[in-house]
Amino acid sequence: MLQQPAFTDGNTPVARGWISGWTLAGAITSLVILVPIISVCAYWFAPPSENWGHLVDTVLPEYVSNSLWLMFGVSLGAGSIGVTTAWLTSMYRFPGRDFLTWALLLPLAMPAYIIAYTYTGLLDVSGPVQSTIRETFGLRYGEYWFPEVRSLAGAIAMFSLVLFPYVYLLARAAFINQSICVLEASRTLGCGPWQSFSRVAMPLARPAIAAGLSLALMETLADFGTVEYFGVSTFTTGIYRTWFGMYDAVAAAQLSALLMLFVFVLILLERWSRRRAHFHHTTNRYQKLPDVPLPPLWAAVACIACLLPLLFGFVVPVIQLGLWAIETHDKMLDQRFFTLAWHSFTLAAAAALIALAPALLLGYGNRIQPTRTMHFFSRLAAMGYAIPGTVIAVGVLIPFGALDNQINDWMRERYGEGPGLLFSGTVFILLFAYTVRFLAVSLQTVEAGLGKIRPSMDDAARSMGNNRASVLRHIHLPVMKGSLLTAVVIVFVDVMKELPATLVLRPFDFNTLAVRAYELASDERLADSSTAALAIVAVGIIPVILLSGAISRSRAGTRPL
Repeated sequence: MLQQPAFTDGNTPVARGWISGWTLAGAITSLVILVPIISVCAYWFAPPSENWGHLVDTVLPEYVSNSLWLMFGVSLGAGSIGVTTAWLTSMYRFPGRDFLTWALLLPLAMPAYIIAYTYTGLLDVSGPVQSTIRETFGLRYGEYWFPEVRSLAGAIAMFSLVLFPYVYLLARAAFINQSICVLEASRTLGCGPWQSFSRVAMPLARPAIAAGLSLALMETLADFGTVEYFGVSTFTTGIYRTWFGMYDAVAAAQLSALLMLFVFVLILLERWSRRRAHFHHTTNRYQKLPDVPLPPLWAAVACIACLLPLLFGFVVPVIQLGLWAIETHDKMLDQRFFTLAWHSFTLAAAAALIALAPALLLGYGNRIQPTRTMHFFSRLAAMGYAIPGTVIAVGVLIPFGALDNQINDWMRERYGEGPGLLFSGTVFILLFAYTVRFLAVSLQTVEAGLGKIRPSMDDAARSMGNNRASVLRHIHLPVMKGSLLTAVVIVFVDVMKELPATLVLRPFDFNTLAVRAYELASDERLADSSTAALAIVAVGIIPVILLSGAISRSRAGTRPL
């Protein structure tokens, strides 16, 4: 008997068995990816450890308070810088605008912990800035006021300088896609430039700005290197100290669950804010953006306003790192450095390729079977990007550590000797954590690439006798080469910069460039850490170039180059 075909949204009929196969594969993939999150959430129901009461009475209020102040400060700093620079580069003409349009994305290549190390070396008591002040004015330390860089305010400044491009990127994309007809209509109704911006352009761009801020705040909550080095107690530092200081896995997992609650509340607030905003375009007419030339004085102000974030968020740190690297290259560019670089490169490349496999499975499954079930599983699998690296590290260690213990106990009973740490002490656990953390990046890029392929191409290939796997292999993968390469590159760079998960999960005597930079900076060897830090920044510039090209082609009505 012929099997009755099942149809999905008017597409080519697909066998029910094949549909159930994709659904099952998507469900299994999502559940495997969710293992760390599920294991952390499970500790909500575990009885508290003896250390939990001590944490609640002493440091937990400080973790909550510092996290809230960081979120508030970064919202103001990154939000104001990102929106201002996005509006100026989108709507006005001034000297250097074409360069600044893409250069303002460069701070994305600078991890927050690296800029923190750099500015500490510049602004600390023994740094060149304060030394110059003392020599110039004949002062001694304590006879003048100078802001303390290693402080909560200093951490807010560091995060704002490197995270504002998230807001800039999405806000500028929203501004350049707005219909100029709407802005012109506001001007005819008596609105000046400021009123048109605040009452028309900002409400229309509000969802994009909220999304950019949420990304910046999630990165802030996930950071470990900056807050640990500046002595700012947050959830990430508390989780690390509880795990490695108190050796209390239960308390560390419960702190991780509380931090995860912070992240989920942030995501819900961001989505709620977008639902509350009902501003939208009522016209499909798009004209060229006005590109208004500014008078000389205001042109200088606009240029300085856009140049300062780039200067302090990228140029100054890179110059200082370069000077340090030149001073220390004879002792730091040794065999150990190249070994660390090889570790970082191979880990990042392997993680990028591994993360691509489930992304293709889920993305293609959503294409051939666009059901709510498949969409639900793919969205579940993408949750890892919102979870801080320390939380994922704890969530990975708990189940795989228990699995290692079970295997060792069974082997000892049967053979008298256990194999040791098969999972939790190897590179495998690192690669799994990276896949959980960065699968969302690959999945989003793969879905964007699949969305550009017309369904008629699938139908034509199917009519010639190709099955679904053959269509993916012979049609989609060659067409999507650019999107797949982009996914691999972005995940590669993210893994190169990842510090907390690597710090917790790395095998014994296995370091990367990020861990080496952290260790040297923790020992106050800031100049020695510059070589590893500069290598990470150099690699991070690659996705910035890709993003700058994408945003320049994002305006409706423009043709890709």
